[in-house]
Amino acid sequence: MTVQASQNTSTTGTSTQDVSRQSIAQNFDQFLTLLTAQLKNQNPLDPLNTNDFTSQLVQFASVEQQMKQNDSLAALVSKTDDSNTIGALQFVGKTVTAVGTNTALSNGHAHWVIDSSRSGTGTISVRDQNGRTIYKTTKALSGGAQDFEWDGTNTDGSKSDDGVYSIAVEGRTIDGSPLEIQTSISGVVDGLDLSTTPPSLKIGQLTLALNTLKKIST
Repeated sequence: MTVQASQNTSTTGTSTQDVSRQSIAQNFDQFLTLLTAQLKNQNPLDPLNTNDFTSQLVQFASVEQQMKQNDSLAALVSKTDDSNTIGALQFVGKTVTAVGTNTALSNGHAHWVIDSSRSGTGTISVRDQNGRTIYKTTKALSGGAQDFEWDGTNTDGSKSDDGVYSIAVEGRTIDGSPLEIQTSISGVVDGLDLSTTPPSLKIGQLTLALNTLKKIST
């Protein structure tokens, strides 16, 4: 099992918050020192107007409260991320089917599932990672899900190397109207990608988002 982790930015965030707290604490100490000095030296016959001081005290209290709320939110997000990671681990070793057009060619075998709304004819194009169509064929489609296998042979007869390839299907009914087509891929989950939120599933070179899953089996 492989786990691809994202670059940890929590240290930077914590450091920034610590600097902010230190700055606020220093400013507050200076404010209290100034306030104390002014109160000691005020003219009893003409006392200072405390409205400004009260306003600044309220501002300091508001900022401190906001930082505490930010800390609570950060802790909640951290717990949610941990929960998402633990939840994603349950998919490792399972066979999943997900909506998608990309799949891997491995040892001369690539597999897609084509789901057609009705029967008709489909023009199927296989494309490389540069978006170039390297193989095209036409086949009859039945209504519902059906498998499409590709052995890596290109239209010109050459063989493609193992790697990730995509599929595009243009379907037509017998009377020529367009078909609604959805393509899916499947495979055994062998790792997690923690650089996304929530974590993504890895099937060899493929990365699948959790919200694309259609089916899970052991």
